[in-house]
Amino acid sequence: MKAAEGPQPASSEKVAEAATLEELNAKIAEIDAGEDEQIPAGRLTTVGFNFYAEADQLAPLPLEEFECGITLTPKVDRSSRITVRQCHYSVPARFIGQNVRVLLRTNELLVFERWEVVARHPRLARRGDFRDELDHYLEILLAKPGAMAGSTPLVTARQNGSFTEVHEAFWAAARAAHSDAAGTRALIEVLLLHRRMPASAVEQGMAAAIRAGAITADVVAVEARRAAAAAPHHLRTRTTRASRRPGPNPAGWSRSRPAGPSCPRTTGRCRPSPTTTSS
Repeated sequence: MKAAEGPQPASSEKVAEAATLEELNAKIAEIDAGEDEQIPAGRLTTVGFNFYAEADQLAPLPLEEFECGITLTPKVDRSSRITVRQCHYSVPARFIGQNVRVLLRTNELLVFERWEVVARHPRLARRGDFRDELDHYLEILLAKPGAMAGSTPLVTARQNGSFTEVHEAFWAAARAAHSDAAGTRALIEVLLLHRRMPASAVEQGMAAAIRAGAITADVVAVEARRAAAAAPHHLRTRTTRASRRPGPNPAGWSRSRPAGPSCPRTTGRCRPSPTTTSS
């Protein structure tokens, strides 16, 4: 994916290369911010200042939400994947052989069971690309632990940082204390804890189990509950049905008006905002 940087001649055009849509959007936002500082020929003020001055002339955005994505109903194959626009995404293994409802947006893909979001992926752009989530395959791996070490979901989890060094240490300790199969099952049982407990608490539970030399999922669960109870209230997070649903503005669309002359000219338009901050 490439985006041209500024109004330059075709012969010397610079392009921004990106591996994902999120990275491309971030680079486009940087380009837009740079263009906001430019002063057009014959004007005394910047592009960003001019947009702020003319923003009140724009029609107001509608108050009601409007979903820009499209709904599809692909069938889950035996690899627990769906194929959408020639790209492949994993879904929980319990949906194998079923059709699922998918909402395809410009930057993400959501999989629903009734009104509950059961899988969320960044949208892929290259034909034949795939994205697997380790959590979607845990029930299968629990029955076949030997497939864990060479699985593509594990590779993805290591790359995105969800499978941390603490997980690696617990897995190594579990295989040393038990057999390879039993140790891997213990790790998978710990990974299942992530569905109902905060990730930080589970990681603290694994670290405590390693220090105590009691490498079992039950010990990790006890220590994780203790760590979660000791955490500050505002840091306690738990996966619930409501937390997996898309909120009233789930795609991160920015609807605010410019707050000052330094605001980019794209502020106030219906486009994904690169980041969301709260005070």
